[in-house]
Amino acid sequence: MTDIAPLIKRSLVDQALEQLRRRITEGKWAVGERLPTEPELSAELGISRNTVREAMRVLAFSGLIEVRQGDGSYLRSMTDPLGAMRALSHCTLEQAQETRQILEVEAIGLAALRRTDEDLKNLRQALSVSAALYHGDLEAYISADLVFHKHLVDAAHNPALSELYHYFSAIVGAQLRQTLTLSPRRQAVFDLHIALLDAVEHQDPERAKSLCRQLINEP
Repeated sequence: MTDIAPLIKRSLVDQALEQLRRRITEGKWAVGERLPTEPELSAELGISRNTVREAMRVLAFSGLIEVRQGDGSYLRSMTDPLGAMRALSHCTLEQAQETRQILEVEAIGLAALRRTDEDLKNLRQALSVSAALYHGDLEAYISADLVFHKHLVDAAHNPALSELYHYFSAIVGAQLRQTLTLSPRRQAVFDLHIALLDAVEHQDPERAKSLCRQLINEP
């Protein structure tokens, strides 16, 4: 059965952000226009002033609004890269797997072609740490496994892919946490990591991509 529950539960601030971003993208306010006050937004959205204040801080940090002391908040931009990244947290397990198939598989194919000796050194070290934790504490293993996968993507030497995966890795971690809580860890699954590193080392992109697909589809 398809899993339709979000991998990461949204907070009240996240929900407020979603409503504010929707109003911005729909053109409710023009760039340069002064936004309603916190009490006005609180009444309009039906949420507390503290929640509105935290949401506005996030929007200011992402560059969407400008807060002028003693004057109010003004819309600076209608494009919010942090909003796109936060949207990732709403995806389901099935959607996360689909995204990994697109992002991670292709990145690892490039890594097999472009990896350096330094990349291999980092990957071997990360896999060694991961191996030592595979049958131990779940959170410690997930953290170590994410380091290995990040090194794999970094070996593609494409800063855009690395940055995207940096944000997406929280979803990968949530996916692992959900599946490994329900299913026992099997040595055969970890062995796919070893084979994947071997394919990258021997610069075999098609084998590396095939192994990555298998790994993503395994618990």
